[in-house]
Amino acid sequence: MVSKTTTGKEKVTVINPRQTKGFVHTEAINLLAKRGLRYLNAGYPIHYSGPTGCGKTTLAMHVASLLNRPVILINGDDEYSTSSFIGGEQGYRKHMVVDKFVSRVTKVDESYKKQWVDERLTAACRYGFTLIYNEFTRSRPEANNILLSVLEERVLPIPGMASRTNSSSFLKVHPDFSAIFTSNPEEYAGVYRSQDALIDRMITLDMDYYDKETEIAIVMAKSGQSYHDADIIVKIIRKLRDSDLCEFPPTLRSSIVIAKTTSGVNDESFREVCLDVLSRKIGLDNENGLKPEIVIDDIFNDIFKEEKTVPDLR
Repeated sequence: MVSKTTTGKEKVTVINPRQTKGFVHTEAINLLAKRGLRYLNAGYPIHYSGPTGCGKTTLAMHVASLLNRPVILINGDDEYSTSSFIGGEQGYRKHMVVDKFVSRVTKVDESYKKQWVDERLTAACRYGFTLIYNEFTRSRPEANNILLSVLEERVLPIPGMASRTNSSSFLKVHPDFSAIFTSNPEEYAGVYRSQDALIDRMITLDMDYYDKETEIAIVMAKSGQSYHDADIIVKIIRKLRDSDLCEFPPTLRSSIVIAKTTSGVNDESFREVCLDVLSRKIGLDNENGLKPEIVIDDIFNDIFKEEKTVPDLR
């Protein structure tokens, strides 16, 4: 559920987290959530780091729902600056007094004052919300520097605000404030190397693709497929992922797309859907020079040979 705060001068989108309907609970997922909660409850920010499509953001939202506090979401962006997090002056506030105490004399006192508007980090620190900073390494390190004092000294510096709002130039972070970060490994395109000082202030929990049974359970929950069909779809993705033939290893997201757009492995369009979803992952210029359809057919032959029943996939 999404709502907007109207407290004070800011208007920041806040997510009221709830347990996601159909969220899959397996031993692997519950362990990662439990580890994250352990550090958050002790007052430390956590950082889920892993490859694209391994479920970092979904897990972060789930953990945030267990804290049962409003959530503010920030998605990393190369264009962000410090003011993108803390806010700034936006517009003016006009104040005018018209004095007609003496009937023949009109006195007008008019003044303008710049108006300060909080941004998302400031709102989260002020009210004790949970901050989810998704793909934070996609923002420039200098923009993220503002987080250093927030995570360590629990103080948010707001340069220049004091003289304009008659308040302090820093904000004490609310004791209920928590932060959950996610990121791809640093060798991914479009990400920056995070400064050591920031990484040192958070607990990093490395993630990888889930185990086979967890992936099957997620595909079943998202698509309604039977265990048998979900198992075969996951086998195709995992075998392709482990083949070293892919330019971009297929993720759990690919399994879900295939499962949701077919009625099962006996669907006459099953092979066509697999090619559409996976061809770009394999790439036209893979190391062995194999066309995507040949790679897919070889994997089909291996998997359905194990199944002892080969459906008509052509």
